[in-house]
Amino acid sequence: MNAYAPILVLGALGAGFAIFSVVAATFIGPKRYNRAKLEAYECGIEPTPQPAGGGRFPIKYYLTAMLFIVFDIEIVFLYPWAVSFDALGLFGLVEMLLFVLTVFVAYAYVWRRGGLEWD
Repeated sequence: MNAYAPILVLGALGAGFAIFSVVAATFIGPKRYNRAKLEAYECGIEPTPQPAGGGRFPIKYYLTAMLFIVFDIEIVFLYPWAVSFDALGLFGLVEMLLFVLTVFVAYAYVWRRGGLEWD
């Protein structure tokens, strides 16, 4: 259990800081409400009414989500590879190059489909 004590202490400190920040902000923060702040999304753009059954999302939404997932998964696999790079040798290097090539193919697909253009 002694090996996990620093992790538990760090987690408790992080949770304590997060809770303290939220509680302190409610007491000492400014309380100037307006119509835009009371909307569901405070992004600066007036929301447009949606049909009762929901609306259709443009394909760019899904392409952006797919791009995020592809790069998120790539980062998850790059961290352990970077940590054990010396132990893996040439085999690990070749496997990671194949993996990055696969990710690049997904990136090229999203780029070609226009997922990176915000018109």
